[in-house]
Amino acid sequence: MGGTKCVCTLGTGPGDIRAQEILPTREPGTTLPAIADLLNRWNADVGTLKAIGVAAFGPLDLRRESRTYGRIGATPKRGWANVGLLEFFATRFAAPVGLTTDVIGAALAEARWGAAQQLTDFAYVTVGTGIGAGLIVNGKSVFGCHHPELGHVRVARPAGDTWPGSCPFHGDCLEGLASGPAIEARAGMRAASIPVDSPIWSPVAHALAQLAHVLVVTVAPQRILIGGGVVSAQPHLFPSIRQSFAQSLNGYLHIPAMEDLDTYIAPPGLGTRAGPLGALAVAADTHAEGTV
Repeated sequence: MGGTKCVCTLGTGPGDIRAQEILPTREPGTTLPAIADLLNRWNADVGTLKAIGVAAFGPLDLRRESRTYGRIGATPKRGWANVGLLEFFATRFAAPVGLTTDVIGAALAEARWGAAQQLTDFAYVTVGTGIGAGLIVNGKSVFGCHHPELGHVRVARPAGDTWPGSCPFHGDCLEGLASGPAIEARAGMRAASIPVDSPIWSPVAHALAQLAHVLVVTVAPQRILIGGGVVSAQPHLFPSIRQSFAQSLNGYLHIPAMEDLDTYIAPPGLGTRAGPLGALAVAADTHAEGTV
């Protein structure tokens, strides 16, 4: 479930996709019943679903002991704050339901089937309608009093760049500078349509490199994967991100994993399928656990 569209997938993994449909993300009263209708149809057509995995935009309350467990928090997505995603699906289907953020789901998919196989510590960053990071540390997703919200970290701005940013909460946080809507607000056109030689890409690459810098000096990932609609449509960003990252780190930390930045900061192995397959990864984990 993304800010723009919901990708509903029936299957068990990348080699076993039985069906897939894309639904627009509108208001909750339209979007959620449409997803439920589709799942009911699949349930009738193929037999009882074994598990349902929901990987959704957030922020989400993922604390099982919380009275608002399974609800969306203070999202910029109008109309979705305080919507009970887990409750919606768990009360309508007999199958166990698992819930996590869209970016943590993508990270779990990359660990199962993609470019993070055999890694115990890595980060998956998505750059699209929003920006988020799924952190896997010692083989598990990072979660304390809340899941990480690195899209809203403050970043060092390039000299002379005074654009205020577009985040309704923080202005020039990472998401307010480099997400799809931020790029569109600044350039006056959709990110996918902007020429590769446009000056707009320099501050975007700089902001994403700042996130990579923060990740390296905090959770020290073995690899940073960057996916999402913006970078998949503009892959030329990767060399600029790597160059800006190297300049920002300025020779600090001599770590073997970072000797080849082409593989250290890289696109996801599953490409644009990482997000949809993330929901399947969540469903697989939920089925194995047998819990709601």
